[in-house]
Amino acid sequence: LAGIFFLMLGLSFAAVPLYDLFCRVTGFGGTTQISREAPDIILNQKVSVRFDTNVNKLPWNFKAKTNVMDVKIGQVNRIEFEVENYGNETTYGVAAFNVSPSSFGKYYSKLGCFCFEKQALKAGEKATYIMTFYLDPEMVNDPNTKNIKDVTMSYTFFSSDYYNQSKL
Repeated sequence: LAGIFFLMLGLSFAAVPLYDLFCRVTGFGGTTQISREAPDIILNQKVSVRFDTNVNKLPWNFKAKTNVMDVKIGQVNRIEFEVENYGNETTYGVAAFNVSPSSFGKYYSKLGCFCFEKQALKAGEKATYIMTFYLDPEMVNDPNTKNIKDVTMSYTFFSSDYYNQSKL
């Protein structure tokens, strides 16, 4: 019984990293991919990518410079996001993202992103964050994604008191 207890305890600690790995490999739940290099092929097929921006518990304005981009499959694209702290003190945030439809997540590949990194903005400060991405040409071989013409990339900046130096 003790062995079963410790096995179950170990599995409970391993569940989060294993689930994260599963989502990254399969694109489950709209999890996008991280890539180190661009694909070798660019298709003459386009997909409209919409950018949705939200802020949760931060005195920030957050928006994409372009709300919709028509992108060729396989072509590297760059989108800029503008962020402004309209509060009276330095605040910290972390951006999380998701793509919809969720079956498309494994074909939305980021080459560079500000997501999941600590961002600090002083009172009144403005910043521009950049995401570089492409749509994997393999999407046209998947029956679940080959006919998709419209995708939404949603970003939410969350307050991160964990990073607030004065509270540590």
